[in-house]
Amino acid sequence: MAILERENGKGIYFEDYGSGDSALVLVHGWGMGLRMWDYNIAALKQAGLRVVSLDHRGCGFSDKDFDDFGIQSIAGDVVALVDHLDLKKVVLNGWSLGGAVVVAAAAELGERCAGLFLTCGATPAYLQKPDFPHGGTEQAMAETLAAMAADRVNFLAGLSAGVCADVTPDVVGWMHRCFLEATPMAAQGLAELGPLDQRDILAGFTMPITSAVGALDQVVDPNVCRSVKDYATHATLIEFEHAGHAPQIEDTARYNEALIAFSHACL
Repeated sequence: MAILERENGKGIYFEDYGSGDSALVLVHGWGMGLRMWDYNIAALKQAGLRVVSLDHRGCGFSDKDFDDFGIQSIAGDVVALVDHLDLKKVVLNGWSLGGAVVVAAAAELGERCAGLFLTCGATPAYLQKPDFPHGGTEQAMAETLAAMAADRVNFLAGLSAGVCADVTPDVVGWMHRCFLEATPMAAQGLAELGPLDQRDILAGFTMPITSAVGALDQVVDPNVCRSVKDYATHATLIEFEHAGHAPQIEDTARYNEALIAFSHACL
């Protein structure tokens, strides 16, 4: 297995398809794993892209016993992987909480980040703020964390059922198994979505940005994803009218087409 060594000898699992000094880097959402891109990787590679993906610390095949599972630390893993592979130019694609991760990683990478593709991204903010009316509430977040702590297996079963608008029970069960592979300590990253505010970071970016919106999303408020254009005024939006929180699974062909076109334009 390909392992990136991080602090205290802990390892991050990654997969690297293709060659060259530029790549599309796929960053999954909270508590999941890189297998969430299995609907997409073959098409992306066939389109001539080098495709790199990784399991968050605490998820998938990455080590589970890190001390820090925060968003900034996951972003640091993304940057370290780009360094490790000696990539000169990358497009970062972050799904869900991965959207916040790639925004943080792009700020560290600077000019090496040639584009940001945000897939139902939990950015610029996941919860409402006095001057940001989109997203959930602090009370709802507290209730979510409490429910997960009280009954993790059944909470994650319900979450899995709510990710997509209309998929088979087999897909829901597959996502549930992915969630259960993560350490319970990964809840730290989820909790950090509470105070998250990346509006100033987005406003400072000059690279191309696309925000993919699942119009039926019940995990991230679609208006959060649409608001990216309010801060990164050069950003573009793609609406997946019949998709929930995972257009890469629910509208695969159109999603792959959009991501391939964006990546080729940037790399």
